[in-house]
Amino acid sequence: MGTNLASLLTDTAERHGERTALKLDDTEVSYDFLNEGSARVVGILKDHGFEAGDRVGIMLPNVPYFAFIYYGILRAGGIVVPMNPLLKGREVKFYLEDPGAKLMFAWHDFQDEAQKGADEAGADLISVVPGEFENLVQDADPVYELADVNGDDAAVLLYTSGTTGSPKGAELTHSNLTQNVEITLKTLIQITEEDTLLGALPLFHSFGQTCGLNCCVAAGGRLTLIPRFDPDKALEIIQRDKVTIFEGVPTMYTAMLNSDKKDDVDLSCLRLCVSGGSAMPGEIMRSFEEQFGCKVLEGYGLSETSPVASFNHPDRERKEGSIGTPIEGVEMRVVDEDRNEVGQGDVGEIAIKGHNVMKGYWGRPDATEESIDGEGWFYTGDMAYADDEGYYFIVDRKKDMIIRGGYNVYPREIEEILYEHEAVAEAAVLGVPDESMGEEVGAAVVLKSGQDVSEDDLRSFVKEQVAGYKYPRKIWFEDELPKGPTGKILKKDIEVPETVKS
Repeated sequence: MGTNLASLLTDTAERHGERTALKLDDTEVSYDFLNEGSARVVGILKDHGFEAGDRVGIMLPNVPYFAFIYYGILRAGGIVVPMNPLLKGREVKFYLEDPGAKLMFAWHDFQDEAQKGADEAGADLISVVPGEFENLVQDADPVYELADVNGDDAAVLLYTSGTTGSPKGAELTHSNLTQNVEITLKTLIQITEEDTLLGALPLFHSFGQTCGLNCCVAAGGRLTLIPRFDPDKALEIIQRDKVTIFEGVPTMYTAMLNSDKKDDVDLSCLRLCVSGGSAMPGEIMRSFEEQFGCKVLEGYGLSETSPVASFNHPDRERKEGSIGTPIEGVEMRVVDEDRNEVGQGDVGEIAIKGHNVMKGYWGRPDATEESIDGEGWFYTGDMAYADDEGYYFIVDRKKDMIIRGGYNVYPREIEEILYEHEAVAEAAVLGVPDESMGEEVGAAVVLKSGQDVSEDDLRSFVKEQVAGYKYPRKIWFEDELPKGPTGKILKKDIEVPETVKS
């Protein structure tokens, strides 16, 4: 037998049910209310012919309803399939068809696309409309008992785009997720029932789900939600709700730093900030800590690792630019193309082994075999090196590496330098096809408002600090860079202007 992930909620509700679990502006939800509501969601599922092991789609923004439905599905022994609310009908169809989901819950604002996808996949759709959904929950018969599950039963299917083709569903088990929460709470983000977390990370994403919702619920803290990230609103809520812990991706930190309101707010309540999702430029970390007077700890993980794999542990030295050391019970190593370990300080691919590694990709034994070897090592596609103290430093995604005239250029290194220029708000470095070099180093740059700088100025700025083959020959300016659901910059969606290609 294993522990059902939903026991994080039932245990806390038993300890202090009257405390606030979730907050969204003026709405507050207690642990008792969340517990009761999720037990009634089980009743709704049963009314729709649900059986243990069924997959259920959930397509909601960061609103309290997400948690009721999420824990309800888990309580019933189902598998949650979280979906980005911005998916279009064709994508919704895939997210339901691939895992064979017969049922989904969708936020009323996204009902049209959800309905299209559900109809095509032959699945039932329950629309979550404020007011109406409460009546549905009220009328359902509660089921308080948690379904019996084994530790290695899947709890959540997180679809991850990976490097090629259609998304794959990473099968995360009750044991994967429960242990990741327990270790994160015990050794990394030591949340207590007195803490308030800002829920700015999407709950349909592994970082927001494990480190935000599940960790907060397990600790009995309070999660104050933002349905859609906005830097001004985030600063306002941190001050208003006396938020003690902020978790975000680097672009959120950048946006808050560039907010006009940054000097008008008092964020002295913040005791810890956590960054993950992609590497944080050192300049952003330094500026944020200086501006808001709090400590930023960077960690690393993937959907496939539940997600936390390494972290700058609060009781050890923090190294800027490092993703820290592996968490308790997890091993990491750096390997070459043949999966042999490389020498200390040499760059290779990160491999991870431990209780956090997914069961596999849903229905894709070929893809599972390709990424997890016989000994249980998961190969991440991230390039890094380790220093003499075992701290890991990400250089880049394997696929983002630029090969210019036979030399490897890691975009991350060049981005770090661009961020140090006072006029630069955001930068993304990528390979631009080039006849003589194979690939040329290109940079798409967003300037801070009111700043003016030329391509030549930026080129010279970088050129002074790196080897001659590394600086970006091609630079162009954008008003904004394309971003994914967590705010991560999507390099694959950046279009290189024709004028730059020539």
